[in-house]
Amino acid sequence: MKKGDIILICVILCLGLAGFFLVRSMNHEDGGTLTVTVDGQVYETYDLDEDQEVSLDVDGWHNHFQIKDGVVSMTEADCPDQYCVKHSAITKVNETIICLPHKMVLEITGGSQERDIDG
Repeated sequence: MKKGDIILICVILCLGLAGFFLVRSMNHEDGGTLTVTVDGQVYETYDLDEDQEVSLDVDGWHNHFQIKDGVVSMTEADCPDQYCVKHSAITKVNETIICLPHKMVLEITGGSQERDIDG
């Protein structure tokens, strides 16, 4: 490879990374509500402006999550893998925490420009 080829590759990589981070930062906005779905059906919605701790006991399983300062985190679950508890907290529209064994999804919704998914 020649020196010009290496410079061209570096420039293309830098432009790609800059574009990725620009698009990622523009599409994430703070949400207003948390939508909890269980087995594909909306179970409950919660306002992110109200700090609260919620325990869900459905179909013999238990999950506990916390909403504090607009940040949602799963604090406790009785599923075997504990991936939902280990998941980082969510704050932005369309971010999710999923407990697959319990078929439960916590999703941030309700931003200023709610997106419809075309089926």
